[in-house]
Amino acid sequence: MPGPAATGWRKSICAPTTSRVTGLPPSPNDHDPYGAPFGRRQLDSLETAMTATIFRHATVIPVDPKRRIIENGAVRVVGDRIDRVGADAEVAVEPGDRIIDCRHKIIIPGLIDAHGHAGHCLIRSIASDLTPQWMKIVTPIYYHATTREFWYADGLVSGLERLRAGVTTGVSIISSMPRSDDPEFAVNHARAYAQIGLREIICTGPAGLPWPRDVTRWETGEPIRRSISFPEMMEGAEAAIQTLDGSADGRIRVYLTPFTIVPSIDPSNVSTPDQAVSLTADDRMHARAVRELARKHGVRLHSDAFAGHIRLAWQDKENALLGPDIHLQHCWGISPAEIDILAETGTHVTHAPPGRSTPVIEMVARGINVAVTTDGTAPSRHFDMLQTARLFQSVQHVLRNHDRFFFPPGKVLEMITIGAARALGLEDEIGSLEPGKKADLLVIDLNKPHLTPRWMPVHRLIHQSSGADVEMVMVNGSILLDQGRSTRMDETEALILAQHEADKLVRRAGAASYMHDPGWGQLYRTLDEPITPPQF
Repeated sequence: MPGPAATGWRKSICAPTTSRVTGLPPSPNDHDPYGAPFGRRQLDSLETAMTATIFRHATVIPVDPKRRIIENGAVRVVGDRIDRVGADAEVAVEPGDRIIDCRHKIIIPGLIDAHGHAGHCLIRSIASDLTPQWMKIVTPIYYHATTREFWYADGLVSGLERLRAGVTTGVSIISSMPRSDDPEFAVNHARAYAQIGLREIICTGPAGLPWPRDVTRWETGEPIRRSISFPEMMEGAEAAIQTLDGSADGRIRVYLTPFTIVPSIDPSNVSTPDQAVSLTADDRMHARAVRELARKHGVRLHSDAFAGHIRLAWQDKENALLGPDIHLQHCWGISPAEIDILAETGTHVTHAPPGRSTPVIEMVARGINVAVTTDGTAPSRHFDMLQTARLFQSVQHVLRNHDRFFFPPGKVLEMITIGAARALGLEDEIGSLEPGKKADLLVIDLNKPHLTPRWMPVHRLIHQSSGADVEMVMVNGSILLDQGRSTRMDETEALILAQHEADKLVRRAGAASYMHDPGWGQLYRTLDEPITPPQF
């Protein structure tokens, strides 16, 4: 399989001669795939070269191995690492240290969203009233109406939304079904996150069957249709890996992400045993190619799985997309035998509520690491991990006849911090506040009516708090959010650009027909005429 150099990908990504994004200059040098920050403001004391930053007098919930809750605690940060975590009196202050008083506030690790979709933010609510057809509507839009500028604009919006909600590490799958034919999509999305200062895991890889797939490219300003083969999809994914993985001081990573682990069966629903019988030649080739590329570049894997996928994948044990180097989203309706396979292989699972048919309790009981995710923001979701965690807990209680003994607040907090870091293979770097780990943390203001009284702080986080309560965010030792505002981005300019790109997408895709009235006075949504997916 030819590498990126043979197709010209790398040249187009790393040495642009024109701006990738309307209104922005090109990258300042050939080694920076991101370019200058969008609307960056000069920072004052937040980014000065002091010896350390000390957060004092906080309730610190480090989610460390001892699961401490430290009243009147402190966290000392030096460079991009955590230096000390403990009682305030035990954390020494040295001359020149920056002191941040956190009285009546909680400090927790940065939240981790281990599965979300790039592109979702700029198509929110489109076709939201058409759940059975939603994927059939939005996937053609992603594949035929998006531009490189669209993906940068979505990166700005999704990154800022996650930042404001305290999500310091976010997984972003390029499109609803991964699209890898143009690595510049991934580069531009990562560019936005790098400028905001967040960690992002770009997920890109081959689309599901059938192969080849038609796509439309807009580099010239006019639509140019192409047919993309499976090898070309893999080449594009490899180009993204080579360009992005480990960039932005290690904050940007790339995971190889095929749409599902077994492409021959339904990619979005449960497949019964009479439908999921045996692997096809395409299934085996697909798994082998994905495994080979992941090994070549030492990257982790991510994919979706539903009932039938896991059992079939295990028929080819040598190449199965299962194991400790992969996390699988959804796992709706999987059987006890498939739960056993996940436990035996050490495969991680990520789950977005409600997901009623996902056997979460059974998986956790078997020792499978399960993390809670948002699944992106479309058609009607958000990137607020605290609200998502509360929804997860509530759904599990309802599914178990309102048994509130399942999933106490401490377990739920673990599932969006250290458990999510473990699913990503990053538990040695992020997910808890421990000396030597990366300095990713949140400061949450408890001095609010809905968070009073200030006791049982983990309960308060899971039961009542939301992303709106996040006051300050630090990632990699840099303060990115202060008093609820980005320190690195002009948010107004970013949102104007994003609205402009979203409006252009609707015109290119003819998507106005999928933007419906709110159903005034209707108990049950009705429509005046049939709805059909877009034809490109």
